[in-house]
Amino acid sequence: MAKPKARKNALYPEVSGELSALMRTGWADTEQRDLRPAEQAPHAARRRAALSALFPGERLVIPSGKLKLRSNDDHYPFRPYSAYVHMTGDRARDCALVLEPRAGDEHGHDAHLYQLPRDSRDSDEFWTGMTAELWMGRRRSLAEAELLYGLPCRDVRDAPAELAAAPAVPTRIVRGHDPDLEAAVTTDEERDAELEEALSGLRLVKDDWEIGELRKAVDSTVRGFTDVVRELSTAVATSERWIEGTFFRRARLEGNHVGYGSICAAGEHATIMHWQENDGPVRPGELLLLDAGVETHTLYTADVTRTLPIGGTFSPLQRKIYDAVYEAQEAGIAAVKPGAAYRDFHDAAQRHLAHKLVEWGLLDGDPERVFELALQRRFTMAGTGHMLGLDVHDCARARTEEYVGGVLEEGMVLTVEPGLYFQPDDLTVPEEYRGIGVRIEDDILVTADGNENLSAGLPREASAVEAWMSGLTHGR
Repeated sequence: MAKPKARKNALYPEVSGELSALMRTGWADTEQRDLRPAEQAPHAARRRAALSALFPGERLVIPSGKLKLRSNDDHYPFRPYSAYVHMTGDRARDCALVLEPRAGDEHGHDAHLYQLPRDSRDSDEFWTGMTAELWMGRRRSLAEAELLYGLPCRDVRDAPAELAAAPAVPTRIVRGHDPDLEAAVTTDEERDAELEEALSGLRLVKDDWEIGELRKAVDSTVRGFTDVVRELSTAVATSERWIEGTFFRRARLEGNHVGYGSICAAGEHATIMHWQENDGPVRPGELLLLDAGVETHTLYTADVTRTLPIGGTFSPLQRKIYDAVYEAQEAGIAAVKPGAAYRDFHDAAQRHLAHKLVEWGLLDGDPERVFELALQRRFTMAGTGHMLGLDVHDCARARTEEYVGGVLEEGMVLTVEPGLYFQPDDLTVPEEYRGIGVRIEDDILVTADGNENLSAGLPREASAVEAWMSGLTHGR
């Protein structure tokens, strides 16, 4: 291996022979030889079998991804490619899963992992680079990874050469995650996209283990929202940043991270769908739209939104708008059941809001015609939900006919999140509406006979929200 490049302006530009010799001695054997298989390992094996059946006779390469530079020699926190996690249970960087078509078996594959092994203590590599183990933390050995994931493991540094020299068979790779591996194989971009579609589609229906992880994510998220309400008085004295930090503390305490950038939108910021600056004031009399989710250590995320009266009670107009969104969400949730078209929950919620907007005089014409033309989108903006799992917008690359054009099945998990957003500069609505944004979002599991609201631990109905907030802020 090439000697690591010295950092410019380093205080120690050279390593003396004596220091190099000193650093190579006196290290304990830390190999973990009694590791048990990861919880996800048997589930990942079933997923690989399903993937194998879709691509007989083809080599499949699924990278985990690489570190991404933030600035100079600092990197963003690493988060692996979700399909790699789904197919392996592993969350390490610089890795790849390879499914090699089995000789003499048209429909089978042999799978192995390429992993970045531990740095050798017989060279300077383990302590002289910004990504070396002494800087970044201990990695697993190849033997340890084999015990955890039930797959043979090879050194990923050999992967480009081994893939380039492998027998010529049709090959697909997921692009955009590892340029070194992409350069080592000959593939077709369209066929590679089909692999990504298939990987995304295989996540549409969750197994029992995944549903358990999503329950953990939601339960932690409920506690995070509770933390925020308890600290609202401090947020009023500071800013939306306090709310963001409060929820983040819970996410890091109980999970891996937040599943996406938290939206802590107070006042007119609640009308911005993806507000993430979170630097505005938090004022009593206005609403706080909090859209946040905890990501578990296995990378499954919740995605929940509540719109809260910062002073503890809704004004009459706020409540009117809130109730309309709540009723729309109720209609959407009721439409979630096995055998229903995926679009049904969206249509049910949007139809209700279209009728309300006409009733209030904010849109003109027949409500069904308004809905048919989607005129309500001026104030509802987005779709009413999405699949949920390893990604907050899970399965986003799945085939359209399996997802938006598909049918709900038991085991699917999706969000139902209607909203109304009246922009501060919208002259088509009365002045008192402007700057009000309301969204209510829950995580819904499709069950054998209907659905289960996984996030029901957080109140939704307006009076229940007010009572919940009063109990938390007054210490009851």
